[in-house]
Amino acid sequence: MSIFQAIVMGLIQGLTEFIPVSSSAHLRLVPALLGWKDPGAAFTAVIQLGTLLAVLIYFFPDLVKLTVAFFQGIFKGRPFADHDSRLAWYIGIGTIPVVVLGLAFKHFIETEARSLWIISFTLIFVAVLLMLAESYAARNEGREIADVNLTDAVAMGLGQSLALIPGMSRSGSTIMVGLFRRLSREAAARFSFLLSIPAILGSGLLEMVKERKHLMEVGVTPTIIATVISFVVGWASIWFLLRYLRTHTTYVFIWYRIALGVILIALLATHVISPFQ
Repeated sequence: MSIFQAIVMGLIQGLTEFIPVSSSAHLRLVPALLGWKDPGAAFTAVIQLGTLLAVLIYFFPDLVKLTVAFFQGIFKGRPFADHDSRLAWYIGIGTIPVVVLGLAFKHFIETEARSLWIISFTLIFVAVLLMLAESYAARNEGREIADVNLTDAVAMGLGQSLALIPGMSRSGSTIMVGLFRRLSREAAARFSFLLSIPAILGSGLLEMVKERKHLMEVGVTPTIIATVISFVVGWASIWFLLRYLRTHTTYVFIWYRIALGVILIALLATHVISPFQ
């Protein structure tokens, strides 16, 4: 991988990780359109550590508060005594589905699931679900982050596990479930970002260790450059999306997903690109 390619991949990761358009789909699609070699699922997982750092820094005050409340609850023998301690537990519980399913279907996720046919379908599929969620949310008053409960956490955790398939989108799937659970758009996005922390950290570190030989082939310097850029752009994406969703719906992302999915189907059907290019 060249330095230019690393810069492009870092920009794509940072721009699309938190916006509900699927970073994995774009990291798979852009190289295919430009005739570059697919860097693989391991590279994608590792450069996500850059966007993970963006989440950690952006939500640092919240994470400190949640961590303190979690341990205070343990030491006092009242682990669910207040909202912050409960929210910390909810994040942990909500992470279980993605861990179990990620390990169970790891081979499929890293091979067949990276087909551009599957990505074209999932782009449109989640767009339709997100459209239905927006319609449902418009008829209900949104609950805030303080109202998140165990059922919300489990449901959004299951939604997050959908993002194991490229094209689904971690933020898109979880925000969609959050809207169906009557959370406000901003609350759904905020919990989605917090919920992503254990999953991104675990997958990134696992792939860094397990696939280090493949990453050496991609190149240490390009991987580092892509990760750093994904951090900077990822932080800006979080800032943008949380403010955008306070006063806007997700329809702009819905229509983008549908358009991209249709274009991708056309390119595949006309053999401009191949499913595993």
